[in-house]
Amino acid sequence: MTKYWDVTVSSKHKLFDLKLPELVHYRDLIAMFFVRDFTSIYKQTILGPLWHIINPLCSTVVYAFIFGNLARMGTGNIPYLLFYYGGTMLWTFFSNCLNGAAGIFLNNAGVFSKVYFPRLTVALSIIFSAVAKMLIQFAILLIFFVYYAVKGNSINPSWHVLLFPLLVVWLAMLGAGCGMIFSALTTKYRDLNHLLGLVIQLAMYVTPVVYPLSQVPEKFFFFFYINPVSAPMEIFRIWFYGSGSLPYQMILSSIGITALIMLLGLGLFTRTERNFVDVI
Repeated sequence: MTKYWDVTVSSKHKLFDLKLPELVHYRDLIAMFFVRDFTSIYKQTILGPLWHIINPLCSTVVYAFIFGNLARMGTGNIPYLLFYYGGTMLWTFFSNCLNGAAGIFLNNAGVFSKVYFPRLTVALSIIFSAVAKMLIQFAILLIFFVYYAVKGNSINPSWHVLLFPLLVVWLAMLGAGCGMIFSALTTKYRDLNHLLGLVIQLAMYVTPVVYPLSQVPEKFFFFFYINPVSAPMEIFRIWFYGSGSLPYQMILSSIGITALIMLLGLGLFTRTERNFVDVI
């Protein structure tokens, strides 16, 4: 009796062969990884998912005290809590995507070495988990909106807020792309794993998270043109708060760098997954 194989697993494939049909086929596995990523951090904790709210709230209060009250850094007509909470929420989402994707190979080496499944399922579950956490934080942002609207603060969101999912995709691509680059490189160079936390911390201060772009001297604008997170951060404030401005060249620069990072990340990721077990 002749046996026919309907699935063939091979290490030989094209550089950008993402195997999208396989990702659809393994959607249940993506859901399983999503639940694992979302719940494992807070197992055996008292407050559980409430930490998704407590962390950005604490950061917001600290930033408002240091940069708002002590440094007297202006935020336009945006209330301190709205300004700092929105920036913290977006930066946390970006860094969650980056950190999660950066540890794909090292954190899942035991599973990857035993059974085959598309490795991108893990990357997708990390992004979905980061989105779920951000939606919880976004609900708190809406509560702040209602509070300041009742107080009569001048906040003028535009219809562009309906395009917010595009900003989420934009930041997710940036974070996941950078993370996959780090993930591929750290299989050989473990020092980069220790360097990542420092890079993220320093990058936050070269991003308009705790200050508006209008406060940046023009001679330093070059750093914000090459920092692709700057544009979506400032666009968020323009759409939701009706405050701020952004050169269209910075938007185009950010989109171009995002596409380049994503392509480089996918290329390195698919290349590394073929033989990373031998290296680790």
